Amino acid sequence: MSRSDQESYACNRAGAERLDERKARIRHLNDELRRLFAGGRIMITSGVQALATDHLARALRQVSCFADFNPDNDPHDEHDFGAVEVAGQRIFWKIDCYDKQLEYGSPDAANPEVTARVLTIMLASEY
Repeated sequence: MSRSDQESYACNRAGAERLDERKARIRHLNDELRRLFAGGRIMITSGVQALATDHLARALRQVSCFADFNPDNDPHDEHDFGAVEVAGQRIFWKIDCYDKQLEYGSPDAANPEVTARVLTIMLASEY
């Protein structure tokens, strides 16, 4: 391998490592919001709000315990979407990252200082 190839390889590897660290940070922040309902806002749609109290509680518990991430529901490996089943109802949850004013997308989803996370829990039929 030539010196130029070695330098290019090292540069590409360093870039990939930074990308992996960034994704891991986003994933951690998303997991914290989903698991602990901390570090962002929680939005529950009217359809989910209308569920019986015990079904709503079960839905929130299942969202917080969700761990079935795979390439189909998590192609970017950021843990920002999932689906659960409660009382015959399919429920989606989705985490979106906005700027602090909630007007635009976040300039850097890995940085909580410039990001407002919003976890939305909705019936699949409301999507």
